[in-house]
Amino acid sequence: MRHGKKFNHLGRKAAHRKAMLANMACSLIEHKRIKTTLAKAKALRVYIEPLITKSKNDTTHSRGVVFSYLKQKEAITELFGDISSKVSERNGGYTRILKLSNRLGDNAQMSLIELVDYNTEYSTNVIKTKKARRRGGKKVSNSDASISTVDIPLAEVVEETPAAEVVEEVNDAKESKEDSEGSKADDKEKK
Repeated sequence: MRHGKKFNHLGRKAAHRKAMLANMACSLIEHKRIKTTLAKAKALRVYIEPLITKSKNDTTHSRGVVFSYLKQKEAITELFGDISSKVSERNGGYTRILKLSNRLGDNAQMSLIELVDYNTEYSTNVIKTKKARRRGGKKVSNSDASISTVDIPLAEVVEETPAAEVVEEVNDAKESKEDSEGSKADDKEKK
């Protein structure tokens, strides 16, 4: 009976599953993010987070325990060196799973699993630099703008036009538009 066995077997026997998760964990340590199915990503998160916690305590025993899971010296060196120093202040949640669209072949739900401290796009403590402008002229600084407005008297800047002249200009514009539309209709009738 399989009462209480709640972890995902991923359609594999135990030896195949352990080898696959070890290889995926080494790839995640090496590349800092990998693309896989959602079920495998969730299983990998359960597999690798205790190993990252072990790597915070750099002793011979903890290295041996982690090596019994991963079996790759380069991954162990990377984990106990660079990764453990980056996650030293974090108490857990070392990985992030982002859902992607379904795979074309079998419609499996795909995801991206990554180490949280290595993604600069979602990090809150990284200062983003402002991109350079591509179009337009030289931008006027606030100090230059205030000086130019102080030097020019307000009476010279604003020209007053009587309201009657504005109404006449609007009426003239409407009439000329109607005349042009009427001449276009006449041209169509002639054809």
